[in-house]
Amino acid sequence: MNITARPFKILGLQQIAIGGLDKGKLRHLWVDLLGVPVTGNFKSERENVDEDICTLGQGVHAVEVDLMQPLDPDKKPAVHATPLNHIGLWVDDLPVAVQWLEAQGLRFAPGGIRRGAAGHDICFVHPKGNEQFPFGGEGVLIELVQAPADVVAALG
Repeated sequence: MNITARPFKILGLQQIAIGGLDKGKLRHLWVDLLGVPVTGNFKSERENVDEDICTLGQGVHAVEVDLMQPLDPDKKPAVHATPLNHIGLWVDDLPVAVQWLEAQGLRFAPGGIRRGAAGHDICFVHPKGNEQFPFGGEGVLIELVQAPADVVAALG
């Protein structure tokens, strides 16, 4: 396979997302015991999620730790089905990255680029490839997150 020059850059870790049936247990561990502060909340029927957004570090070096539970455990996406639900990566130019990665055969999950819980544009790399797009996240759901200008400047 001949890969053309990559027209974007992955800048760093933006988040980890941890799911469970009871967000209260996750919150007890991460907030009460470990002391990671809650900095926001997000609830979405479309994404089937009720999450607390916690933050490790500050400024452009901050990493989200999202504690998630499903609104309905019988619906998809099943945010609780794997405890480490997904990782998020900062990217300097999300639309360019998605276009280039799809051209290389990378499979994206349904939903396209959209506004995420923290207000950034996001999309997800599907954990598995298929016939049309043979490459995926090798079992890992990967969220690509459009980095804001200050993150691009600091990490780019």
